[in-house]
Amino acid sequence: MKTSRLPIALAIAAMPFSLHAQENTLAPVVVTAPQMSDPLVVVTDPKAPQAPVPANDGASFLKSIPGFNVIRKGGTDGDPVLRGLAGSRLNILLDGAEFHGGCGMRMDPPTAYVFPEVYDKVTVIKGPQTVRYGNGNLAGVVLFDREAKPFTESGVRGVASAMAGSWGRVDAMGDVTWGTPDYYVRGNGTYSDSDDYKDGDGNRVHSIFNRKSVNVRGGWTPDQNTRLELSAVRSEAEAAYADRTMDGVIFDRDGWGMRFEKKHISDVLRKVEAQYNYNYIDHVMDNYSLRTRTANYMWNNPDRETHGLRASADLGLGQATVLTLGIDRQENEHTLRTYSGATLVSVDSRPRIKDLTATTTGAFGELTYALAATQRLIGGLRYDRYAADRYNSTTGADMASADENLSGGFVRYENDLGAAATAYVGIGRGQRAMDHWEATTYNGLMASRQLNPETNNQVDAGLLWHEGDLSGSLSAYYSKINDYVLTNSHLASAGIGPCPTGTPTMGMGATATYNCSFNVDATRYGLEADGAWRFANNWTLRGGYAWVRADNDSMGVPLAQTPPQELKVGLDYATGPATVGGLVRMVGAQDRVHVGYGNIVGQDLGTSPGFATLALLSSYRFNKTALVSGGIDNVFDRTYAEHISRAGANVSGYNPATTRVNETGRFFWVKLNLALN
Repeated sequence: MKTSRLPIALAIAAMPFSLHAQENTLAPVVVTAPQMSDPLVVVTDPKAPQAPVPANDGASFLKSIPGFNVIRKGGTDGDPVLRGLAGSRLNILLDGAEFHGGCGMRMDPPTAYVFPEVYDKVTVIKGPQTVRYGNGNLAGVVLFDREAKPFTESGVRGVASAMAGSWGRVDAMGDVTWGTPDYYVRGNGTYSDSDDYKDGDGNRVHSIFNRKSVNVRGGWTPDQNTRLELSAVRSEAEAAYADRTMDGVIFDRDGWGMRFEKKHISDVLRKVEAQYNYNYIDHVMDNYSLRTRTANYMWNNPDRETHGLRASADLGLGQATVLTLGIDRQENEHTLRTYSGATLVSVDSRPRIKDLTATTTGAFGELTYALAATQRLIGGLRYDRYAADRYNSTTGADMASADENLSGGFVRYENDLGAAATAYVGIGRGQRAMDHWEATTYNGLMASRQLNPETNNQVDAGLLWHEGDLSGSLSAYYSKINDYVLTNSHLASAGIGPCPTGTPTMGMGATATYNCSFNVDATRYGLEADGAWRFANNWTLRGGYAWVRADNDSMGVPLAQTPPQELKVGLDYATGPATVGGLVRMVGAQDRVHVGYGNIVGQDLGTSPGFATLALLSSYRFNKTALVSGGIDNVFDRTYAEHISRAGANVSGYNPATTRVNETGRFFWVKLNLALN
């Protein structure tokens, strides 16, 4: 099933560019640790050369930001974790649209459908400190955005890149925009492919993948304040997984959207925005296409259809006050068809059975008020109505309904301490209902149970500074989560706490393990820091630190799936067109665990030792058009695994399963970036 990678990669890299591109330049430095730009906000350029190895999906890209971790499952499609919170506690929006994957076991989180370089900006808002971007932002929000830069005259702008690395890794991307002052058309294509990687001991990990996507958008800009845009996207992928008994052989996404924006309408009505998006995910997993089958043929074919609507208006209520009012709505329908047997039957031979319909309708308001020239008060309120119907995934029979009224809000005070520093303190509240995975994916036994919505009350405080050759930030947070949704793995014949006993409705017998979910109360607190210091001509020292402690108050134990502390230190030397540097990543041991418990993304496997890795990198800019970068990750070829990781599965033809899925061994890569003018 693995397709040839070279023709597609070459086609994307060779996409045509005009010699009249406008204002396209390549980032001047290799990015090792993005810094906080505003209170609780990190903005970074996904087109800038990255180190360690450039990311081919959204989760890998976010890993460089302090506070983020990634749960590895194979070579791609890891799950992002922010401050120890994952899944639907972290909203992901692509070009303003929120959507979810199809797999009931999180083979495809939203970041799996992201090739970072085709976006112009990635924004992370940490904590429940905004109400603009949908329901459930207990951990925060990540925005992957493309920007429509206006054309003052007819022309073409474009960028392209191609990367090659160890174990047959090939990435390619082309992004071209043609435009006039009145119209523009933008198209981009991506391709990424890899063979199985090896860990530091030389053991091959079941991890091959192939991903490709095409996105086209066109816009009408009758004046500099008006934009109407239509867009369409198609992506396909397959990926092997080292943490489970099946692989993802189809990840198809089809989507389209429409967006309208009007600015500077009047002194009061400063901006209006509205957009509609449709996404359809069709996903097939099986145990025979990408591995040697050792039992009956098995396949699952879930799909998800999502409709999303969002509209907002910015109101100027005087010189010192801006109020944003908005509404949003999201509709989801999820279906499933599945098979297990000695004889293979086609996926299309089985009917789809609806197992979930869910609708979230929200209204929000966010206010920025200037108390003085150097002081601001920012706050917001949000209300959501969540309604869901769940059905038996085998018979289609009604199982349960949920209707929840959810509220959230925040207020934050910011004070500029002169021109160089800003201090802030904020308190926020977020609520979310149990999601599809928590409600319906646990062998059907839990589909009739309704869990209380999670409520996170959190305080955030910190300091940012930027003066001369020194910049950085320090932030701290304290969080109380009521009714945190905790999951547990146990034998079907032995209930745990509120979890029932019985035989899973999808079979496998009473000796099978399955997960159930229940509510607990939790306390979390932590620190994060980042900084950069140009301590001498051409020399820059960079770093980032993250630490979180979390407790399960209801059970008197540590809260499962809490990452250990992590420190990154980078040093680079830049002279003329060349940059060289290195990055040391040090991760502490973690002995605060609750084995068998966790969340929909993963569960604690036991304690873990600390480790340290070294990455080397360099880049050379030939001119404004071309930049070459390259590096070596895990220089000392260390064998290690992240603490929060999926358990290694026993895949036929590979070495015995490891406790966790090991990270890659020594990895060599080289990359060419082009911005043709």
